[in-house]
Amino acid sequence: MASINWRSIPTVLYPQEILDKAFSRASKQANLVEDPDKYHRVRKQMNRMVQSAADIISSTLLDYIEKWPSLNSLSDFDQALVDAAVGNDDFRRNLGALQWASDKVIRLASDSQQKMLRLREIDGFHKERRHAYGRISSIVDQISDSIIWLGDARNILRKLPSIDSLEPCIVVAGSPNVGKSALINSLSSGEPEVAEYPFTTKQLHLGHFEHRRRVYQMVDTPGLLDRPMFERNNIEMQAIAALENIGDVLLFLIDSTDGATTPLKEQNNLFKEVQNMITGKPILTIHTKSDLFDKKPSNIEILISAKTGSGIEELRKIIIEKIASNIVSDPLILPDHWYREDDSIKPIGSQQEILRRQDEARYL
Repeated sequence: MASINWRSIPTVLYPQEILDKAFSRASKQANLVEDPDKYHRVRKQMNRMVQSAADIISSTLLDYIEKWPSLNSLSDFDQALVDAAVGNDDFRRNLGALQWASDKVIRLASDSQQKMLRLREIDGFHKERRHAYGRISSIVDQISDSIIWLGDARNILRKLPSIDSLEPCIVVAGSPNVGKSALINSLSSGEPEVAEYPFTTKQLHLGHFEHRRRVYQMVDTPGLLDRPMFERNNIEMQAIAALENIGDVLLFLIDSTDGATTPLKEQNNLFKEVQNMITGKPILTIHTKSDLFDKKPSNIEILISAKTGSGIEELRKIIIEKIASNIVSDPLILPDHWYREDDSIKPIGSQQEILRRQDEARYL
């Protein structure tokens, strides 16, 4: 399942801006009506204004619905992320409100046109158009809270990372200020925010590195507190979503230096909780800030320092071996979604194509 581009979610206009847009364009439509008979001209103008206003409001709302991702089409990770960030129930309910309003204004326009057909006075056409505008405004007003919610939610969702489920993924977790962002900055081309205070990472960040034409994604989770699940805030719940739903391997970072922000006992308690939560994927325990040790403690297997680069390349090799996404069972067929310089490569069939694939395999 390909990643979601959260930044593609469109800007959501305020309710009054939607109405102003609709009524302004509807007025311009009235000027396009031509009929020598005033009675028929006015009726056509009022008809077109109501229909145009309804069409613009409906299409605007439907455009939001279409360009917002469908929760049912999202991966388990993305659904969990949306739920932690803005709430899946609110997501569905507010988009549903837009669908209801879109249908309602179209039916209202149709009803108004039917009424105009029965009117016999020019004044009546103007009154019916004003009446229809009032009802359209009332419908938009009824969903104003949903429109505003979507605008606020968009600003939150745009900050979420896009995870490609077809590529290898590494989740980095641990207590606050153990060096998660610094590690990703050292390993990958991403540049997550790094600051020297607790809760340095305010939201999920995504970095990556490449090896043999595969992109290895790295997800930096917010610092998790050693406290019960029900006490955790939305930022921490985003980390839980990452831990439970994505990743081929989990790196759990521990700061066992004397100056650790979180006591070692609390970090170990959190590690036990994560072990119980995560099943079916390998977990590597990484001790950070090796530059603060005089010598490597005998009870620590993997010790790194993002500051000096010590152990970083060794860790990269361990990650690649642990994920094992580069194993090629058939030298003539590259793994799914493996990057190809020529996307126009045709399926194996001709002898020439087979020879070309064999030549390519020699360099894998």
